[in-house]
Amino acid sequence: MSNVSLFSSSHAFFTLIPVTAVKNKSKASQGQFPVTHNVTAVEGGTINLTCRVDQNDNTSLQWSNPAQQTLYFDDKKALRDNRIELVRASRHELSISISDVSLSDEGQYTCSFFTMPVKTSMAYLTVLGVPEKPHITGFNTPIMEGESIQLTCKTSGSKPAADIRWFKNEQEIQGVKNTHHKDSNGKTFTVISSLDIRGDRRDDGAIIRCRVDHESLNSTPHIATQTLEIHYTPVVTILPSTPLPQEGQPLTLTCESRGKPLPEPVLWTKDGAELPDPERMVVNGRELTITLLNKTDNGTYRCEATNSIGQSHAEYTLIINDPNALAGPAATDHALIGGIVAVVVFVTLCSIILLGRYLARHKGTYLTNEAKGAEDAPDADTAIINAEGSQVNAEEKKEYFI
Repeated sequence: MSNVSLFSSSHAFFTLIPVTAVKNKSKASQGQFPVTHNVTAVEGGTINLTCRVDQNDNTSLQWSNPAQQTLYFDDKKALRDNRIELVRASRHELSISISDVSLSDEGQYTCSFFTMPVKTSMAYLTVLGVPEKPHITGFNTPIMEGESIQLTCKTSGSKPAADIRWFKNEQEIQGVKNTHHKDSNGKTFTVISSLDIRGDRRDDGAIIRCRVDHESLNSTPHIATQTLEIHYTPVVTILPSTPLPQEGQPLTLTCESRGKPLPEPVLWTKDGAELPDPERMVVNGRELTITLLNKTDNGTYRCEATNSIGQSHAEYTLIINDPNALAGPAATDHALIGGIVAVVVFVTLCSIILLGRYLARHKGTYLTNEAKGAEDAPDADTAIINAEGSQVNAEEKKEYFI
């Protein structure tokens, strides 16, 4: 009986198959192709390669690697590689596993179904290169306000090339580009991204994150962080203990200064010179306390704060109010109002008097004498003729004004 031999290029491996058995395969087996699926694995992980057929009359199945080396022929191991194991071998299925997958394992694997002719199916194994954890360079502590620096984030070993994104606190920084090039192995990539930062006091303490996203990381990105330290000149304000300082009362002025590094101590002056009365004007840290105010304390008080970056100051003008003099302005106001009212009343009375005299001069009382004897006259003409007060003899009418 003649025989057919199969040879593994890695090791000599022979399997004898009766020729008569091959000739007697059913037409159903000869017409079908084995079924396989492409597989994606993370470098260092484990994958399964499965080959299935529906109809099989004791026909052999075989897995070969991209170099066409036989891995398994039915349930017989052909390649001495401890990473490769048999998962299942039956008439309808041949499944194998490959552990600790490396980039060199990537390629096209072949499942062969030994009908006449031999039917094959391909399964492509894609191996993902896991990017290294990134690190940030270019940060020199501290950053001076207004100074510009460039932070660089780098990661190697990714396949395909990873994606780098930048965040400040929880907000993503847009518009930062990545560059990548192949590593020396010709398969993986090194990705570099650079971020330009200008020192701003508002960013002091901000956390800069470089995040590496890649499909091999299973939604758990690699992250490198850098906390910004910004040094800036002080900002100074003066807060009085009371908004209305009064003579005879105490007053405390607090100098609030913010800066990086924190300015210590602060310098108090009055009207451009040292404090005049150290016994009443006591400086305790950032506080200036005047124990008993008097009018000689009026003036401009200055608080000056200095750190290694620069100097800043604030001023407070003190004007003392006399509590006993508070009634004076009020009394003056009342007197002024009273005087205005009196003038208004006087002018009103004078106007009324003048108006009354004017009306009296234009309203008169007229007295006339009736013609005597006119009441006995039979008619009007006779009465006029006989009357004592006729027009002939009558006296002129007199007009009296009261």
